Amino acid sequence: MLMTTPAPLSIAHHFAALVDPRVQRAQQHKLSDILVIALCATLADCDSWYEIEDFGNDKIDWLRSFLELPNGIPSHDTFNRVFAALDPQAFQDCFTGWINAVCAALAVKGYQIDGKAQRGSADRAKGLNCLQTVSVWANEHSLSLGQVAVAEDSNEIPAIPQLLRLLELEEALVSIDAIGCQKEIAQTVLDQGGDYLLAVKDNQPTLYEDLRHLLEEAIAKELVGSAYSVYAQEEKGHGRQERRTYLLITDLGKLSTRSEWPGLKSVVVVTRERTLAGKESVEQSYYISSRQAPVEVLAQGIREHWGIENRLHWVLDVAFGEDQSRARVGNAQENLAWLRRVALSLLRQDKSPGSIKRKRKRAARNNDFLEQLLVSMSEM
Repeated sequence: MLMTTPAPLSIAHHFAALVDPRVQRAQQHKLSDILVIALCATLADCDSWYEIEDFGNDKIDWLRSFLELPNGIPSHDTFNRVFAALDPQAFQDCFTGWINAVCAALAVKGYQIDGKAQRGSADRAKGLNCLQTVSVWANEHSLSLGQVAVAEDSNEIPAIPQLLRLLELEEALVSIDAIGCQKEIAQTVLDQGGDYLLAVKDNQPTLYEDLRHLLEEAIAKELVGSAYSVYAQEEKGHGRQERRTYLLITDLGKLSTRSEWPGLKSVVVVTRERTLAGKESVEQSYYISSRQAPVEVLAQGIREHWGIENRLHWVLDVAFGEDQSRARVGNAQENLAWLRRVALSLLRQDKSPGSIKRKRKRAARNNDFLEQLLVSMSEM
């Protein structure tokens, strides 16, 4: 494929404003070269510093068509040191312009937020706990839009508002699991222009009991009246049958905690009836939302939330080996985590058949395909 301006040049400007953490006398390789090589290698099935170095050496002629490489390919130690020293927020900010432009162009309707532990980053001998991050995912467009690391000896609750403040939600529906069912988080979503859809469990015991009583009242009224709407879905496959019934309740007058939750307008109760290998099970889940919408809309928001687990976190572990990553120095693991999410977003934009793992291997073999993936970043 002949290109007047090689596609990877279109990504180099994302790193232009990033401050180089190295002292000037130690800069044998350009920072932008290091980062572009790392992104290309991550797309091309490389999951360690050694593999990234090998990729660079194997592809040096191709890389020299758009990178300067004044001293050849950096060593694996150089990649490690640079990523360990880079400020994670500044690195993520490199992509902010691209992300904001993508979101504006695509009019993202839903965001899913969830946490993930990277177990391979722990080192008990040195007293290092595993890195935990909170990520935001747009399942409808298969895009990872940001992440924030959870502070040491803390949990996801303080990190979620930090992540939300990075986003312009523009009337989007933001779904968060039960740990994010917090009044401050609900208010932050509203402040950023979105609506929340929060799972409720017994970590909010008063609200949880209120919702149970609200359901009992609805059943006693036989779901009669404009305050109730019902929607059902059925799925079959792999010896499993599931029926999901969504009950939307909009009359919240008897919800004693309503005034404590900013903008609260609706409650959804989901009943899941499953049959697997002849065994039946029933469970119920509760959700609160600031959005007043048809039950089908909120049901879709609840289902979409599983995308961050199935299409982001699970794939990062299976196709990128994230849970086995042993990058433990400085900020290396956090920066690598973001690099993987950018790479996965680019791979998700390719509509050709094949799994993510298969596409990564194809990118390693085929320079044209790798350039095609990189072009998608500038065209989105």
